[in-house]
Amino acid sequence: MPDDRMIDLRSDTVTRPSAEMRRCMAEAEVGDDVLDGDPTTRRLEERIAELLGCEAAVLFPSGVGANQAGIWLDTEPGTELILEANAHLVHYEIAGVAALSGVQIRPVATPDGVLTPDLVREAWRPAGPHVPRISAVAAENTHNAAGGKVMPLEAWDGLVALAEERGVPLHLDGARLWHAAAALGVTPARAARGASTVMVCLSKGLGCPVGSCLAGSKPLMVRAREVRRRLGGSMRQSGIIAAAGLYALEHNLGRLGEDHANAKLLAEQLDGHDAVRPLPPDTNIVMLDLLGRHTAETALPALAEAGVLLVPFSPTRLRAVTHLDVAREDVLRAAAIISSTLA
Repeated sequence: MPDDRMIDLRSDTVTRPSAEMRRCMAEAEVGDDVLDGDPTTRRLEERIAELLGCEAAVLFPSGVGANQAGIWLDTEPGTELILEANAHLVHYEIAGVAALSGVQIRPVATPDGVLTPDLVREAWRPAGPHVPRISAVAAENTHNAAGGKVMPLEAWDGLVALAEERGVPLHLDGARLWHAAAALGVTPARAARGASTVMVCLSKGLGCPVGSCLAGSKPLMVRAREVRRRLGGSMRQSGIIAAAGLYALEHNLGRLGEDHANAKLLAEQLDGHDAVRPLPPDTNIVMLDLLGRHTAETALPALAEAGVLLVPFSPTRLRAVTHLDVAREDVLRAAAIISSTLA
């Protein structure tokens, strides 16, 4: 491998907290959040709720925990949850919806990862004695497996209206909602407007070492704390984690457009290559389809040896994610390495 440092494009979760973020964590005012509350955690939760236009928010150790708590609150055991067929909740949370909430997923296939109101209506089976009742709908924005696809506001607003019409909650898996809002040119509150529960991640794109939040109404978030406790997610001096989130919201939220530009640059640099075809990115995720003799199994070790880390998304598809630890120069060098290695 070359002497230059490895370019890690596996995920925007690989970022390391900056020196200033570490300082804020070290100096954070803390308390016992299980006993009588942590002041820094309260400030983060209030800020998240404000940004999302919700009444309250709760800090969780992980996005999966916050997602599962949201589903727990929004559904009933023995019912169905409508989801896009390739959503994170379907594939990457080890059947948590079934194991924890006792809910069956009703997957809806889409051509591009966007769960539209029309597709949901088609999937909505009439109530009857032989089929489970649909108790909630969930959507993912941005859609990870669809290459960071942004849900258009028209589609989201249509889902909100449909959920209200059918009298069911709507959960938003907004792990990368920050990116969706930046790409749409709207506030996170606008992109999440109408959701019953919203999950957002602090370690994806924002540079935090750990942490996600679930937001919603005050009564729901009181129950969310109960669910978090039941899942083993309550934390003591969590202000150390919360301080990183507050720093990130102030300093890193506004720069996400740089990551989107770098993703677009990577795709442009590889466009027209004989062995790899990039899908045009909406945000900071670039899917790379292998066209030649390589498969993910052969391409990944070769690229790692040359100095670029990616992850597989299928036997012939790789994923690259730009983030705050990857500069424009890194992207150009990564594109050159990918191009020469796969040629």
